[in-house]
Amino acid sequence: MASIRQFQVTFDCAEPERVARFWCEVLGYVVPPPPEGFATWESFNRSLAPEDQGAAFTCSDPSGVGPRLYFQRVPEGKVVKNRLHLDVRVATGLVGEERLAALEAECARLIPLGAVRVRLLPADDDNESCLVMQDVEGNEFCLD
Repeated sequence: MASIRQFQVTFDCAEPERVARFWCEVLGYVVPPPPEGFATWESFNRSLAPEDQGAAFTCSDPSGVGPRLYFQRVPEGKVVKNRLHLDVRVATGLVGEERLAALEAECARLIPLGAVRVRLLPADDDNESCLVMQDVEGNEFCLD
């Protein structure tokens, strides 16, 4: 059996480009160039049928290491907690006050981009502290 070496993470959302651009800022990802024959994504979008305009957007890790992120428009809104979420690893190896300071600094960077701080999960016997956040459409993620 062949092993899978690449995967993408797909987000259901109302505004794919808005959410994709948020995650580009969070992760340092980039928007790929528009399809051949189009100078911009906007011109590509205008070439689509009205119902398909703005229906999807992608971003990728410029180093090619991280997974591609795909954002697709869906008609229904988010109503319950995510069954899957991203952990944004900003304090790996840090503990105590040093870890909290790194988490808080990243939180402060993301809030002006549209993120919402939900709650701090304090360290316990098994886990270090992390911050639960929401992206621009309310999808949960953790600063870890």
